[in-house]
Amino acid sequence: MISKPKFKICRRLGPGVYDKCQTAKFSAASASMSPNARRPKAPSEYGAQLIEKQKIRFSYGITERQLSNYVKKAISSRGSGTATTLFEELESRLDNAVYRMGLGSSRRSTRQMVSHGHFIVNDKRVTIPSYGLKSGDVIKIREGSKAKKIFSNIAEKIKDYNPPAWLSFDVGSMEGKVLDKPKNTESFIDLNAVLEFYSR
Repeated sequence: MISKPKFKICRRLGPGVYDKCQTAKFSAASASMSPNARRPKAPSEYGAQLIEKQKIRFSYGITERQLSNYVKKAISSRGSGTATTLFEELESRLDNAVYRMGLGSSRRSTRQMVSHGHFIVNDKRVTIPSYGLKSGDVIKIREGSKAKKIFSNIAEKIKDYNPPAWLSFDVGSMEGKVLDKPKNTESFIDLNAVLEFYSR
């Protein structure tokens, strides 16, 4: 069941913010909430940029300061497009990579897993959810954590799940790997609008 705060956030920002909002049940409940309500006015340019910023914050579960730092890093970097760099920074977080590998039902749950020290990156235990990964990094479930309830029946849970092309996970060895830089296939978030918001 979606909590009321999450339900309100999804109605305001869109169902892509939380996985639990991307269901037919949510769509039906959302449609039946106020059938006679007036259609809201189109937001101003600033309002639209603010909404995109909030989408990222709630979706990735990061603070205002963290997002601001990611934007600054993306703007100061050279080479690839700024929006591409911002997406790579967000997706390369350890908690997000664990979520993308299918090991948790939400980024919130994988953030907690990482904080509790269940993962090892390149043979080093990491407890920082925002830890930045790079191509070639190997992510393992800690030996002492494999028997934990959260990892029970993991093979059954992810048998039909396909991680994004930049990640791999081998159930037999309980080991994942970063194969490449994340590729932006998301249509839910307008990263350029977020960059424009911070450039004001």
